[in-house]
Amino acid sequence: MGMGLHGFGGRWTMGNGVADFLVAGGKGVAGFDGRWVVGIRWSVKEELPSSKRRNSTRTCVHEVAVPKDFTSDKDSTIYGTLANPSFDGPMAKTYAFTLDPFQQVSIACLERKESVLVSAHTSAGKTAVAEYAIAMAFRDKQRVIYTSPLKALSNQKYRELSQEFTDVGLMTGDVTISPNASCLVMTTEILRGMLYRGSEVLKEVAWVIFDEIHYMKDRERGVVWEESIVFLPTEIKMVFLSATMSNATEFAEWICNIHKQPCHVVYTDFRPTPLQHYVFPVGGSGLYLVVDENEQFREDNFLKLQDTFVKPGNGMKNAAAKASGRIAKAGSGAKGGSDIYKIVKMIMERKFQPVIVFSFSRRECEQHAMSMSKLDFNTEEEKDIVEQVFKNAILCLNEEDRSLPAIELMLPLLQRGIAVHHSGLLPIIKELVELLFQEGLVKALFATETFAMGLNMPAKTVVFTAVKKFDGDSHRYIGSGEYIQMSGRAGRRGKDDRGICIIMIDEQMEMNSLRDMVLGKPAPLVSTFRLSYYSILNLMCRAEGQFTAEHVIRNSFHQFQHEKTLPEIEKKIEKLEQEAAMLDASGESEVAEYHKLRLNLAQLETKMISEITRPERILYYLVPGRLVRIREGVTDWGWGVVVNVVKKPPAAVGTVPRGGGYIVDTLLHCSPGSSENGSRPKPCPPRPGQKGEMHVVPVQLSFIAALSKLRISVPPDLRPVDARQSLLLGVQELEKRFSQGLPKLNPVKDMGIDDKEIVDLVSQIEELEQKLFSHPMHKSQDDHQVKCFQRKAEVNYEIQLLKSKMRESQLQKFRDELKNRSRVLKKLGHIDADGVVQLKGRAAALIDTGDELLVTELMFNGTFNDLDHHQVAALASCFVPCDKSNEQIHLRAELAKPLQQLQDSARRIAEIQHECSLDVNVEEYVESTCRPYLMDVIYCWSKLKAAATAVGETDLENKFGDASTSLRRGIMFANSLYL
Repeated sequence: MGMGLHGFGGRWTMGNGVADFLVAGGKGVAGFDGRWVVGIRWSVKEELPSSKRRNSTRTCVHEVAVPKDFTSDKDSTIYGTLANPSFDGPMAKTYAFTLDPFQQVSIACLERKESVLVSAHTSAGKTAVAEYAIAMAFRDKQRVIYTSPLKALSNQKYRELSQEFTDVGLMTGDVTISPNASCLVMTTEILRGMLYRGSEVLKEVAWVIFDEIHYMKDRERGVVWEESIVFLPTEIKMVFLSATMSNATEFAEWICNIHKQPCHVVYTDFRPTPLQHYVFPVGGSGLYLVVDENEQFREDNFLKLQDTFVKPGNGMKNAAAKASGRIAKAGSGAKGGSDIYKIVKMIMERKFQPVIVFSFSRRECEQHAMSMSKLDFNTEEEKDIVEQVFKNAILCLNEEDRSLPAIELMLPLLQRGIAVHHSGLLPIIKELVELLFQEGLVKALFATETFAMGLNMPAKTVVFTAVKKFDGDSHRYIGSGEYIQMSGRAGRRGKDDRGICIIMIDEQMEMNSLRDMVLGKPAPLVSTFRLSYYSILNLMCRAEGQFTAEHVIRNSFHQFQHEKTLPEIEKKIEKLEQEAAMLDASGESEVAEYHKLRLNLAQLETKMISEITRPERILYYLVPGRLVRIREGVTDWGWGVVVNVVKKPPAAVGTVPRGGGYIVDTLLHCSPGSSENGSRPKPCPPRPGQKGEMHVVPVQLSFIAALSKLRISVPPDLRPVDARQSLLLGVQELEKRFSQGLPKLNPVKDMGIDDKEIVDLVSQIEELEQKLFSHPMHKSQDDHQVKCFQRKAEVNYEIQLLKSKMRESQLQKFRDELKNRSRVLKKLGHIDADGVVQLKGRAAALIDTGDELLVTELMFNGTFNDLDHHQVAALASCFVPCDKSNEQIHLRAELAKPLQQLQDSARRIAEIQHECSLDVNVEEYVESTCRPYLMDVIYCWSKLKAAATAVGETDLENKFGDASTSLRRGIMFANSLYL
């Protein structure tokens, strides 16, 4: 029937499903020497009770990345094939329910002893696959590690697995239980530490389960997952559990490439419980169904929804508001109450509880919960149970802590079936809320989005109080991936025939924006790999030397993704070279002279703008309304309008972007629809006949290519589309008026810069401009030959840039950074001239919280030795991440000197890094590493004590221990309720 494995195309019927096969050969990506076996698609139809609204089709897609020359030794009658894994043998674990196709395929991959990535929606049942891997390890007398991104999630998972399996341990850094157990639950940071130090435990481990692997794209912590995967011994197989992502196959290719083992992908977008998505217009009185349970967008209802904004007042009561798109009328009262109050009350009346109300602000969560004072969702019996659970939970606290307002005020709220959950709550309260919610004793939970990350606690209904969030740079619509994660909490499998999502919007929203948010594709997994001194030192400390920083860089997902783009760049170069060959320009000498003038002028202007855009020079002029030209590499955004300037903290300690970390919010002309789905808008410089839309885009100072003398008035509210479009018309009118180009700020005459180099640059630019304007070709720029020659020059320039990009690989960039960071370590005495780690370096390798270089410097220069343990604790607080305070800080004399020593040490380290060609701004580094705002509120730094132990400083170790004891308070360090 087929042609063997390679090139096979056909249909096989298997069991009660249909499998479509497509097997492709080839190298795939640059550096990936393997083959793809792609395309098992199962389609199993399941008859649902007539009471349900739809026929459900459960599907999954299976793909596998296979190393070159890999040969499977598995008996195909029992284990199936690589392309078609199946298992016909005694199960390591049985289930009380029928497994979904994706679970069947995943388990078959596990039985083949091959790694698998399971990508599925929240509540689809990924945990069943993880449990099977654990059961296999128990059956085969092997050990298994289960990692999660959060300590709270690790605690919860430990509790769940302990009920299913007996031999389970926990390691989170704070708590260690049964470290010799066959199944160890731990945070990913603990696993990385074990790999760094070559733990003997790993020699007995057969499987590592990475839960929530999509955390790998986290900007701060993603590198932990990436390093852990690179370090794992090849004989250990992996199970990756992930929310849906669009590039799962690319991730599997990477695993196959670095571990030389097959890696399967089992993907499903099937939702066990279908969702209905409604929109509630703020100030309105009803819900509008915009996406039904069959994932069909209801355009008719969306248009009716838009009418409510067109006709405020009576518009809410008109015929459109009574149409079929609205399913319910919210409760009414004397004044109607707040919108949240209306929605929650309606949900309870229609038995749509429990409900999770998501807000993007901790303060809003608490305010919304408090606004429910007139509502009570629990019976008297439930109130008694809540009170009993509450009192039992706080027994682990001392009596003084039990009377704290944060504890006492929570009980009346919980008794009414209402709760709050966010990262600012005391740990014991958060866990109490989670346990009560799981038991159905909390009917309305007001939470931030972190509640949707990992914690398996579904509800019947989910409410979004807003469609926009502030992400640190700007206010933007929720991305489809974020929406998928949170909306996935709606609909409890086996309990609800549908889940309900209610989205509150307070302004007209583009149809495509809403459609893409609700039905858009999940975001891809992108590497956030970076080098740190902690990683470098730990790699250097490894006795066997099998892993080096170079090895990690070369095998990182970051490098793999970069190399995958190279074939595409080669195609672009080839296409541009063909275009260049076809371009013909006669009379090139005169045109070349003119083009050379333009090129020289552009180079001088680039040099000038790099000087002007230094923060100390440009910030004074970046006021709202200032016209600036934005250019990002070869991409020209055109002229835009300054809206605001904000100072952005560096992405990593010691790393400051050029321009001092300032971001300029600029109103720019963008491609239609490009800002939807939470993505960054795409440029669309205004040209005749070209449609676009104005958006506020955060840009770096280094992207400013020109600074105009002109300013225009900016409306106080830029949210309305008309307000932004009016500014576009204003900019276009100015460009028409100034046909030679908008007048630019003169650095000498207008900005008062008297630096000799700048004065000379201005003079050269003016001289070149005169030659350019007087050149005969300047007035005939519409001439065909000029256009051809200029296009040829542009094409050649693009070709050179692309070739440079290919040569300038990420690998070389990281190598250069590694070389420079190693020079820093030598100068500071962490390693010697031969790269051998010294005592100082071994101490730094144990400090993974805060700035390892600075903490170690204080330990070795005697700063801590001259302090008592109270001063040590106060000084340690400067390393705790916190928001900057504008309040004047007044320190006591006994703290001022230690702080000064801290700042002096930080300045020295920054200067050394700057001398070693690292992009570090000295003052920014000092400010980011020395934070005295919490010197009265101290965090317990247990790692400091461990580092002192490693150094052999007994006195210093005792001081850290005393400091920790003096800070420890029962309420913050109470045992987890899950344990």
